[in-house]
Amino acid sequence: MEEPRRITDSFPRRRRRGPGRPAGRLKNKKDKDKDKVQVKVCPRAPSQPPPDPALLEMLRRFDLSWEYGPCTGITRLQRWERAQELGLSPPGSIRDALLEHRDNPDVTYRWVWDGMGW
Repeated sequence: MEEPRRITDSFPRRRRRGPGRPAGRLKNKKDKDKDKVQVKVCPRAPSQPPPDPALLEMLRRFDLSWEYGPCTGITRLQRWERAQELGLSPPGSIRDALLEHRDNPDVTYRWVWDGMGW
């Protein structure tokens, strides 16, 4: 009678390292130089000055206020506009601040609380 096939029969066997065997082929310095990857430096946009802490606190309160609906996956301005369309009357000062600082991602997007602070 024939022995049943095992799943390990489908794969090539590898020799195990025993005492006295080298761990593997060591690379020369020349080989290491070939493995280095060229990294292109992308110019960054000029950094924006940090927004006023009072403004960030006002936006944080807007983020945490559930009366204007969920804030996941959309910008703060989109959330404000959705709340306005639904007749929830969000504060106009929030919209003004968002339009004024439209190019600043710290203001445009809600930053998720990471447990360490805002």
